Amino acid sequence: MKKIPASCINQVVQPRPPESHKGTFGRVLVIGGNAQFGGAAIMAASAAVYSGAGLVSVATDPVNHTALHARLPEAMVIPYDDPELKKLIPTMDVVAIGPGLGIDELAETILTRALEAVTESQTLIIDGSAITLIADRQLMLTHAKTVWTPHQMEWQRLSGITIKAQDEHSNQQAAAKLPGTVIVKSHRTQIFTPTTSYENPLGTPAMATGGMGDTLVGILAGFTAQFGLNDAALCAAVYTHSAIAEALAKTNYVVLPSALIQQLPQYMQQAATTRA
Repeated sequence: MKKIPASCINQVVQPRPPESHKGTFGRVLVIGGNAQFGGAAIMAASAAVYSGAGLVSVATDPVNHTALHARLPEAMVIPYDDPELKKLIPTMDVVAIGPGLGIDELAETILTRALEAVTESQTLIIDGSAITLIADRQLMLTHAKTVWTPHQMEWQRLSGITIKAQDEHSNQQAAAKLPGTVIVKSHRTQIFTPTTSYENPLGTPAMATGGMGDTLVGILAGFTAQFGLNDAALCAAVYTHSAIAEALAKTNYVVLPSALIQQLPQYMQQAATTRA
């Protein structure tokens, strides 16, 4: 298993071309956030915006619309049960579904509709509730450009491997049975692509707080929207997430996802400047 090098961020993040527009940096759609877990969708969308995605939309429970507009006026919003969602999905570069979606019948309906609407050319990020729904309902997914982002319990549900038995070999074998790439979040997050596996050398217990995984989803969405779905972009997103957290943890007992998100533009600018 390869260690993600510190240089990965400089290899991926680059100065923006002078002649650019919003579409240059990709369109991201976050689907999630029921009435109870609206913050998950807001944090994922915020991380996508702050990591540089050109246009970010959120499909969420209508009860979250006011909070989303107040926290993140840069994002557009649509009710997640709106029939128009199926028309919106194919216009996106990246679709991230699951943060705070829930696991009830409505959530399953939204997930099923979304999976039907995603096109082969789009990057699909499956997180949180969507992973649990796919595992519990045994839903079939063949989309090649999929990025799975389970924490260890979600990975247990999806792979059948107990947390204690989750090691590199077992995880690699289970990941190979799924389409796309699997990112197993843990103390040392591991990435399993169809051809290679990577381990993140960074991470801190200060990251152990609600919303941290949703933030990673947003960074992954922002990075793949701008830099493409490839090993380098995925590794850089995972590394960036932990690198900022480690820096904040030097002076903070706990790293809040919202604080990490705020640091994304500065961290990426430093990387782009170093590259230049």
